[in-house]
Amino acid sequence: MNRVARRAKFALVLAAVLLGGLVLFCADFLIHGSQWVVFSGSPHVYRGGNLDCGVVTDREGRVLLDMTNGRTYADDADLRRATIHILGDRYGNISAPALAEYSSQMVGYDLVNGIYTVNGKSGQASLTICAEAQLAALEGLNGRKGVVAVYNYKTGEILCMVSSPNYDPDNEPDIGEDTSGAYEGVYLNRFTQSAYVPGSIFKLVTTAAALEAIDDIEERTFYCEGTYDIGADTVVCEGYHGQVDLGQALTKSCNCAFAQLALELGPERLGAYARQFGITEPLEFDGITTASGSFDVSSAADVNVAWAAIGQYTDTVNPARFMTFMGQIAGGGKAAVPYLVDRVSSGTFSSYSARTKMTDAVMERETARRLAELMRDNVIYGYGDWNFPDISVCAKSGTAEVGGGREPNATFAGFAQDPDYP
Repeated sequence: MNRVARRAKFALVLAAVLLGGLVLFCADFLIHGSQWVVFSGSPHVYRGGNLDCGVVTDREGRVLLDMTNGRTYADDADLRRATIHILGDRYGNISAPALAEYSSQMVGYDLVNGIYTVNGKSGQASLTICAEAQLAALEGLNGRKGVVAVYNYKTGEILCMVSSPNYDPDNEPDIGEDTSGAYEGVYLNRFTQSAYVPGSIFKLVTTAAALEAIDDIEERTFYCEGTYDIGADTVVCEGYHGQVDLGQALTKSCNCAFAQLALELGPERLGAYARQFGITEPLEFDGITTASGSFDVSSAADVNVAWAAIGQYTDTVNPARFMTFMGQIAGGGKAAVPYLVDRVSSGTFSSYSARTKMTDAVMERETARRLAELMRDNVIYGYGDWNFPDISVCAKSGTAEVGGGREPNATFAGFAQDPDYP
């Protein structure tokens, strides 16, 4: 009798363990089922490392990529080049993490139906980009290495994002055999995966810090005679500007004035404001984590503190992050977080629609308002309003020395104030 009782207890324990395991499995399935279905090695979902199902369009409904039967890109070769860093190539050399983020919606997965198709097709993703803007940016880059990006700082929609160099996925060059350097860095999306020496666009960060930290900064003047000595070292300016106030220093991009400003602010306050503004922090959106930037003057000599405030020394910024900083200035201290995927749908239950998410406020509203005015003066008195017909632009240009005998980087950042074109 005792033996029967022990066996019964043992059987009950085994049944309890089995039931517990089943409950855990079901719970895990409910939570992670969509991830299991679209894991990166699934041949039903991926090919060559990139998503291989569904249709992708621009914001106007223009088909950019049809993966119903293999990868069929847009008819226009330039548009294929302009979107390759968004859509990825056939072999996974250029990845498309934003599409992979919504792969469960693209394949049409839900707990009731599993993987299913609608009218013989998988899902459709509508991106925020505009094909015409992509083509205009590609033409503007004209083969130069770099990135052009535009977003709506009120909604977060990325309207344009072109990274160069690029290539036509329907006519892929032999990059491995190329010795010209024309395809250097071609597999990187420079908008999300790179960080650049910013040059004088970083003076906007220093100006914002000065507006917040120095009460009488707009009553102050600085003197520029072409060079500014800091101990045995010298900061060199691109011109001889004489007596300038803060606004004139920004418009003329006066290195001497900003060197003096940097020393008054000091390394601790400069570092604190760079952190407050989030300049070096990565952004996260659509399954993408951007590259981090760099600003470290904690143990820098005075001359290097000055150069860092000018946008040199060891400074680097990620284009997506700095674009968002422009939005924060335009938005009174905060802006929408950028995003690339507007909506994805496949079937009744499997869908996604983007929602606007705002950043935290990184500066006082008055600081943002005044900085925007100074940037507007840059365009009016520096770059020329005629370069931006019918639109009110606030901006700052920069020349970033990169060393090694290489040509400097050209940088340009800003925003449109017009309420119809944020």
